Amino acid sequence: MSKSDVIPAAAPASAEALAPKPPGGAGLEAVFRPRSIAVIGASRDRSTVGGALFANLMKHDFQGPVYPVNPKSSVVQSVKAYPSVADLPEAVDLAVMVVPARFVNQTLEECGKKGVKAAVVISAGFKEVGGEGVVREREMVAIARRYGMRVIGPNCLGVLNTEPGTSMDATFAPPYPPHGSVAFSSQSGALGLAILEYATALNIGISHFVSVGNKAD
Repeated sequence: MSKSDVIPAAAPASAEALAPKPPGGAGLEAVFRPRSIAVIGASRDRSTVGGALFANLMKHDFQGPVYPVNPKSSVVQSVKAYPSVADLPEAVDLAVMVVPARFVNQTLEECGKKGVKAAVVISAGFKEVGGEGVVREREMVAIARRYGMRVIGPNCLGVLNTEPGTSMDATFAPPYPPHGSVAFSSQSGALGLAILEYATALNIGISHFVSVGNKAD
């Protein structure tokens, strides 16, 4: 058999090839102005990422229901908790994930089946670590495309919107800047945190903030 007779194996399809990417800013309303939020991995312990993020949403008076999802706790920070996304009383607009990377895709699949519109994946352990993380991130995007969800992250600080009608702090950062007209996007979580700290200290108004992390979507 000559080399010309050998048919090369087909390259694995990319996540983008499985379903078209939504155009422009489609679906981002659910990220920045959600009517309801689930924090998957919300914790009673406010020193953890899941605990701090859930506490921030409660502290800054998000103008909609916030559902903690934790299979090991029936109550999180005085709020009734649910063991899984499937058990939530409604399909929330936004799911914020603070779970180990190996559980993210399974959880995102559950979100898609529930009708969740968008997700912020705080969890690390994706393409930034190479190897299996690259595959895991590709699969994550494929799941999101299949269900028409938008995804922020993974490996990110979160998002916030200081508009009075929303008042959403879905980050685990301590500072919360005053409302203003400047929107800010940062790939780096460390830079994003520094910007929020300076804006708060100097009373510089921020309208929206997003930490995009790995920019998978």
